[in-house]
Amino acid sequence: MSIRFLTAQLAQQIDEELMNAVGAFSLDQLMELAGLACAQALSTVYSKERYPKVLVCCGPGNQGGDGLVAARHLGMFGYKPTVYMPKPGSKDIYQRLQKQCINMDIPIIPPSASIEELTRALRSSNVILDAIFGFSFKPPVRAPFDDALEFISASRLPIVSVDIPSGWDVEFGNEEGVGLNPDVLISLTAPKPGVQHFRGRHFLGGRFVPKAMQEKFKLNLPEYPGFDQIVELPRNYRM
Repeated sequence: MSIRFLTAQLAQQIDEELMNAVGAFSLDQLMELAGLACAQALSTVYSKERYPKVLVCCGPGNQGGDGLVAARHLGMFGYKPTVYMPKPGSKDIYQRLQKQCINMDIPIIPPSASIEELTRALRSSNVILDAIFGFSFKPPVRAPFDDALEFISASRLPIVSVDIPSGWDVEFGNEEGVGLNPDVLISLTAPKPGVQHFRGRHFLGGRFVPKAMQEKFKLNLPEYPGFDQIVELPRNYRM
């Protein structure tokens, strides 16, 4: 039986159930687990010996929170992350995650940074972690994210995208042609329909969905090996 692909509506429903009285998870817990899985996926493909400098690009929503958690874990793993926020989040949880990165001396490039500063950061990076947009994104890409995606694409650096590549529609993929084209994708909980035509290395993260919920939503998730937080899916995985 193949893994169930999640529409934006179904992904939102599962998140809500994970955080209600039945699932009993907090948002902090889910971000921590998702961010850890993202950091592990990046480190699996791009070793710190060859790719030590990671530019972690964070949007203002929960996806950006996952990115901030991943940046902290990457720092713990021995990488040298830098966080870039085209537009920082305003929620308390986002502010706390940002403070945790600051406490680890992880540089943060603010939205007010000049084009020259962002260009220097890209030139000094070895790999990008894309955590800008989540599964609720709908085209078109608006300012300031349009410029950010253009700069990231123009860098020609390898990209690891979280859940769905930024700029892609969760249902229809990169039909607009303005989204990032990552080399690695880490789908959270389960893949989304829009990534069916993704051609790079594809990992699944989200080793937190209870068996009862997996069965309720007929997710058909694969077994995670050992104590890993990720499992690699076959290339060109389809619905």
